[in-house]
Amino acid sequence: MAFEVQELPDVIRIIVLLELSKGKPVRTDSLRRRIDKVCTRRGCVEINEIDKALAEMAVEKLVVFEGNLVRLSVQGLKLGKEWESLLLKKDPILEVVAGLVDGSITGLVVVLSAFIALITGNPAFREVSTVIFAAFLTLSAVAITNFSSFFLGGITEDLADILTLQTLMNYSLSDIPDKTERDKSLLLIKKLFTALSKEIHRSNLYAAAICATTTFLAGIVPIATYLTLPSPFNIVLSLAIVATVSGFFLVRYRSKKTRVHWKVTLLETLAIVAIATLVSLVLGLI
Repeated sequence: MAFEVQELPDVIRIIVLLELSKGKPVRTDSLRRRIDKVCTRRGCVEINEIDKALAEMAVEKLVVFEGNLVRLSVQGLKLGKEWESLLLKKDPILEVVAGLVDGSITGLVVVLSAFIALITGNPAFREVSTVIFAAFLTLSAVAITNFSSFFLGGITEDLADILTLQTLMNYSLSDIPDKTERDKSLLLIKKLFTALSKEIHRSNLYAAAICATTTFLAGIVPIATYLTLPSPFNIVLSLAIVATVSGFFLVRYRSKKTRVHWKVTLLETLAIVAIATLVSLVLGLI
């Protein structure tokens, strides 16, 4: 990944984009204080350097001034979201997809297993309490596993990505001829990524919670439908719910985020769900 930073105001731009990425106008003096908090050493960032960066961003139509307020333009907001997604992983793509897939497959497997056991005369599945306990235990295990995987794995992966990006930025900053400006830029980058590391832990906690919640909800709805409705409406509606979640919501979400045609995404999703469900059922019958 190529990344070039030639002046200190270019580093400040990243902080401005992150601070204003929510889209709400902020007072310029409040924004200066926020930037100053990133670098705790006195003299690291001067007022004229912040004003220079804001002025350049205004010329490039990234920010808009409204009296003593400043906000991101449409173009700046889009760029800020890109930086936020890159550095803080705020766009829940993988966790939502994983939650919907795992939850749908788990719900489908539980419903089909209970239905097959019922029609084959397995006495263990004639008791509703047994089915509820097995379904809740299975779904909870998958949701908890997803939570721990996304939380621990996400922190490790994101911190590694951040360190790689910081190394690239530090290398680019080393080309600044003025030693004072170079040292100030390097110090600001260091403080910036120190602050980002705290945000990464928080964002990964949110991602893990989103994945676990999505997994549980995607699985519990078809299971509850199967257990509460009379036969044969329960199995028909349960399968329809799984098909709707995996065939519409999941496909639409993946297609929108990856910008791949929905037909291609639909075929991929159906193939993955079908194979995973079939393998789970076969393993359960062995």
